[in-house]
Formats: sequence, C-alpha cells, structure tokens
Amino acid sequence: MSVSDLKAQKDATRKTVLQARNALPEAVRQNAAQAVMEHFLKELNLHALNIPAGASISGFWPIRSEIDPRPLMQALEQRGFQLCLPAVLDTQTIEFRAMSFTDRLVETGFGTYGPAENAAIIAPDVMLVPLAAFDRHGQRIGYGAGYYDRAIAALHHKNKFPLLIGVAFDVQRVDQIAYELHDVALNYLLTETGLIAAQHG
Repeated sequence: MSVSDLKAQKDATRKTVLQARNALPEAVRQNAAQAVMEHFLKELNLHALNIPAGASISGFWPIRSEIDPRPLMQALEQRGFQLCLPAVLDTQTIEFRAMSFTDRLVETGFGTYGPAENAAIIAPDVMLVPLAAFDRHGQRIGYGAGYYDRAIAALHHKNKFPLLIGVAFDVQRVDQIAYELHDVALNYLLTETGLIAAQHG
C-alpha cells in the first residue's frame, strides 16, 4: 500500500470512528470515565501492570469528545504517582510538564490545558495516550498531527521506553489498522470494558 493510500485509509477510519465517538450520550461518557479508572486501579492493585511506586505518568486533558481520564489521573496522584501533561511547543513538538490537580492550568495548544512554562519537564515512565481509533494489536490512529509519534520517538532516542496505554471508548476499536514500520504499537488498551494487553505480532 502506498503512503498516500495508507493516509487516505487512515483518514476514512478516523472520520468514521470519531462520528461514532461524538454520538455517545453524556451518561455513557461519565460511566466510562469511572469505569476506566476502576479497571486500571484493579489491574494496578493485582500487580498485573509493572509500574513502580512513584513512577511518572503522562495523562491528557480531554478535548472534543475524548474519554475523560481525569478521574483516573486524580486517583493515581493520590497514590503517589507523579503526573504530567503534554504541552504543544510548536507544529512539531510537545513536552511533558509536571502537574498536580492543585495547580492552575493554562492553555497549552491544540485546545488543551496543562501546567505553565515554569513547570518541571518530565520524561514519563507511563503514557496514557489519547487516540482516534485502535485495534487489538495496539496500532493507533491519532488526529493526524503526529505529536505523540514524534514524542515517543524522541524518548526512545534517549533510551527511554515508556509503557504506552491507549485510553479510549470501546466504540473506537476497529478490526485492523494498517501501519508503517516506524509506527510504535501501544502496550495496553484501556476502555470502559477493561484493560487488555495488545496482541503484538
């Protein structure tokens, strides 16, 4: 498949899945936010996730119709994990800034909110990754800007390999996403139905 065909296929999938996500009722959204928190904490308590105490975890401030990870993030902060949020620096780059729910957040680009410029820069151990669509192999389609792809590549270049957990509604699951060799698959997928390990290979 050519690069242009791959892009066209991803664009079509993104459009279809986001329409389904946009149509979810508010009650479903609120229940899903609670469910992803409960599923994650259950697996954490069972030590099914290898996340050391005090690890740094990047979350995201939801935009548009994204699932809301903030209840989970608050629970993680209460358990002593260091939170951080992405901030858009330019058309190519995001950085991850340390945050607490006691902080005053500012606009950080792309419709998101996060810590101000004087916040500490964090290289996260775990990344809660927003997305448009995902498949069972951990492949994801983002929003087309490539921020997370470049951020993950930059961390790998520094020999930092964070645990990648896609967070989404189950309606965003598709059968299969075509990918390129440089695409990095997610390790886990977290939806309102549970936390599952990606089936790599």
